[in-house]
Amino acid sequence: ALDGVAQDVHGKAGVAGEFDPSLLPENRLSRLDLAEWLCAPENPLTARAVMNRLWKEFFGRGLSIAVEDLGGQGDPPSHPELLDWLADEFRSSGWDMKHMIRTVVMSAAYRQSSNLRPERMEPDPLNRLLASQNPRRLDAEFVRDNALAIAGILNTDLGGPSAKPYQPPGYYSQIQFPDRDYIAHTDDRQWRRGLYMHWQRTFLHPMLANFDAPAREEGVCARPVSNTPQQALTLLNDPTFVEAARLFALRILPAGDDTARIQQAMQLALARPASARELESLAKFLAAQREAFKAAPEDAKKYNAIGLKPVPDGIDPVELAAWSSVCRVVLNLHETITRY
Repeated sequence: ALDGVAQDVHGKAGVAGEFDPSLLPENRLSRLDLAEWLCAPENPLTARAVMNRLWKEFFGRGLSIAVEDLGGQGDPPSHPELLDWLADEFRSSGWDMKHMIRTVVMSAAYRQSSNLRPERMEPDPLNRLLASQNPRRLDAEFVRDNALAIAGILNTDLGGPSAKPYQPPGYYSQIQFPDRDYIAHTDDRQWRRGLYMHWQRTFLHPMLANFDAPAREEGVCARPVSNTPQQALTLLNDPTFVEAARLFALRILPAGDDTARIQQAMQLALARPASARELESLAKFLAAQREAFKAAPEDAKKYNAIGLKPVPDGIDPVELAAWSSVCRVVLNLHETITRY
């Protein structure tokens, strides 16, 4: 219809590129009309859709699982009265998102333990009745942010251009028209949040791709969640995570003896103390790593040189490398990258 109006206007004007606003229809609708229609009191769909997506962010699934199609072709909500109440509260509060987030996270449903109740598994395998909280893996950007935060180097600056973290060399070799290369940043932009990572369409950063981030060629309302060997290899070998493990080790070295350091590592990463079994396992691994790096001190120096942050003076490279290996294990734990 708009093309027809444009052709009509162009034909009447008679001059290429000339535009006369008086020739447009008097009742032509604008984006303001669309916004007013979306938020009109007689249109409940907008508030319901937003609250269903908000619920998904905090519980892993929406009250209606099909968050991209909250309609007759989608999935009926498990708690329709709750969805209606959330939508009404959202509109009544003046579309106050902070108020709704506070309301959800302060609820008894959200604050439940994530330990699944065995007696509820058979009648409600998807936990749609919310007998417990839903554990789920962090999104790709949050996996990286979480590791950087544990290491104490997450750059929380807001806004600005995209940041370019470490990326395998030659990854862009197949991109043409024009040919291009990827130059990683060498300052504190290296540790910016995943929200600001550079996205190359069809050549998504390998770390993001391994953790199921979409390619942004089309809108995605719900990301798939996979569990693959590439994810463990990324957490062990990606320079971002190797450097994070080394800086994580530097955070725990002042804690005291080996037991105290392991306990602090678990507290920083998992917000809980280590169990007796975990203490024993990590202590054995630490001893093995010490012996390996003592036998090959040059390997310890190479290991400690990964990343931009320099090693402080006075730090034993063998000890730092051994503890960095322990911290790599902690950062690779399923519990570390899972939201409970």
